[in-house]
Formats: sequence, C-alpha cells, structure tokens
Amino acid sequence: MIQFIDLQTQYRLVQEEVEAAVLRVMRGGQYIMGPEVAELEAELSGFAGVKHTVSCASGTDALVMALMAKNIGPGDAVFTPPFTFVATAEAIATVGATPIFVDIDPGTFNIDPEALKLAILAVRRCDPSIYPVPRAGEIHVERLTCKAIIAVDLFGLTADYDRINAIAAEDGLLVIEDAAQSFGARAGSKRAGSLAEIGCTSFFPAKPLGCYGDGGALFTDDDELAALFRSIRVHGQGSDKYENVRIGITGRLDTIQAAALLAKLKIFEQELNDRERVALAYNAAIEREGLALQTPTLPQGQKSAWAQYSVLAADSAARERLMESLKQAGIPTSIYYPKPLHLQKAFAYLGYAAGDFAVSEAISGRVFSLPMHPYLDDATIISIVDAMKAAS
Repeated sequence: MIQFIDLQTQYRLVQEEVEAAVLRVMRGGQYIMGPEVAELEAELSGFAGVKHTVSCASGTDALVMALMAKNIGPGDAVFTPPFTFVATAEAIATVGATPIFVDIDPGTFNIDPEALKLAILAVRRCDPSIYPVPRAGEIHVERLTCKAIIAVDLFGLTADYDRINAIAAEDGLLVIEDAAQSFGARAGSKRAGSLAEIGCTSFFPAKPLGCYGDGGALFTDDDELAALFRSIRVHGQGSDKYENVRIGITGRLDTIQAAALLAKLKIFEQELNDRERVALAYNAAIEREGLALQTPTLPQGQKSAWAQYSVLAADSAARERLMESLKQAGIPTSIYYPKPLHLQKAFAYLGYAAGDFAVSEAISGRVFSLPMHPYLDDATIISIVDAMKAAS
C-alpha cells in the first residue's frame, strides 16, 4: 500500500540508533532538559546557520514564545496569511493580539508582499477600502498598533523574506518566520529558520524533520532574545526554577524527543535531496501526461523542503474526480487547506467575510496533496500519475 508519509521506512533506517539513544535516556534518568537537548540545539544552530536555537514543546509553543518575548498582546495587530494551518493565527490570538489576514501569492501560496503593504496601510489608516480588515463590533481597528508579521513557509517553500523584511523595516515591524513546514529549505545561501529576526519550526512527526511526538524550536542571532526564550519556556524563570521573573509557559522539549531528533538529523540532508527528487519526478510525469494540473512553483534561488507536494486542479469538481480516482487505486491524498482561516468559526469574531481573500478561497477549492516522502520510487510516482490520468 502506498503511504502518504512513510515514517515506517524511515524508522527502519534509524531504528538501531534511535532505540539505543532512547535507552540511554531512560537509564540516565534526565527525562527533562537532559544533555541531549543542549546537544540537539547546538546541532540545529549549525545546520540552520544561526547563533542560538532554543528547543521547545511544539511549533505552536515556538510561535507563542516568540510573541511573548516581544511583549505582543492586546491592542497589537499581527499580519499573517489565512491559507495555513490554524496554529499560526491561533498563537497570535493566544497572546491576546489581533490576527490581520493577508492574501497569498497564487504561485507560491505564501503571503503576498504587495497585499501585505496594503494591509498595513489599511490598519494604520483604519480604512477597509484599501484592504480588508477586521470589522466585527468587538474589534476596533483604530485602536490597533501594527507590531509584527508572521510569514508562513507553506508546503516547504520559504516566503519572500527579502521583500517582507524590507516592508517590515519601513514600518518598524517584527518579522517571525513560521518555518514549521520548511525546515531544511534554502533561500539563496541561507536556511529556513534564519531568514527573519525570529524563526520558529515544528518537529511534529509529519514534518520534514520530525520526532516521535510533539516538539519545536526557535532560532535567532540575538543573545537577549535567546535568553528570553529560555526563560519563557520554563515558567519565566530567572536564576533558578524558583525565581520567576516573568510570565512563561511549560514549553520544554523532552529529552527522548531530542535524542530521536539527533539520530534523524544525521540522515536529514539525504532525505531533503530525495524529497526534491520525488517532486521533480512528479513534475516531469504530470507534464509528460499532459494533466490539467498546476504543479508547484519554485522561484529562482530557492530550494524547498517539500513538506507536501500540492497541486491545483482546474476546479473543485475536477479535484473531486482526481481524488476519487486515486482513492479507488488505493492512493491516499489530503487537502491542505479546505477552508481559509478567515472563514473558520474560531476567527468569526474578527468579522471577515467570504470574498475578502479571493486567492486563498479559490486555491482552497482546487488544491490537494499527493503522497510525499523521501522513499517514493519512480515506479510508484508513475502509478500515482497514471491513476490521475484515468480520471482526466
């Protein structure tokens, strides 16, 4: 059976080392903040090309910690795309700030820098004629202060940080890179996680670099920020755990997960290369068969981590036919994401409406993802494309 994400094959490759590492942790007794955590943070810093890595309990915690460290909360506006997993905007709401949604580029699916400029201007001028802004009675845009941008690196491709950082600099805004899906990707000579003042990632099992539970990390070159992250992740501790100098969270990465990630990190570069091989094979097969699908766009100078391989069907009916054909052939698919965040019940309090973010809404009706992992061979890829051809 074809796996959507093949964690079992990966486990067989690292099984001996992972099990030995976990056994060492169990026998050593340092289950929280054991030596493997510091070792992992050092390895990740070297990989991402940053001065500091601070591990944490999840990618969502990483985003919350980043916002907390910058004292972002009630009355603050944070700009982010609606076409992403809920955690990005959820973190903004968790600290009491207001998510301001910004539509995406139709080619990359990442936040559109031109739309971002308009959204910032609309909030500053309290003018929804410039760009859609929250308009529910309980949200007073005129009282909001523009504070930050959380750009999401969707499906493994980094956002356009050259332009995003430039826009942020003009307006005095913080930029946070949500690299939950892109860890391992490159933009020029730089790695995901290092492209903004703060980078955040997730080690959820399905991510390009995943552990065997929940986990995450923050990346920065700023010494003071790194110290704040370390304090916040352990209840806002000061010189010791019984001195609490700020409000924090329980955000630690457990030692067993760190040990597993150290083993997986050794094969990660090869897995990234294999993910790229799979994506290129998909592109070639889809083009060869002349399928009416839009394949992923990869801007010049960028290398995706290929967390997902997502394509666009001509319309929702075509997507349904293709996914049904794949299902009949025993091939799993998924839709990321079927409903943009501005239309989700959780964010109804913002007062956004259908039509506010036309690109995100249109793509939600057409997008679907095919199996993607480093262990797909060419014959399997061809069989997947053949199953779609049968529905065309």
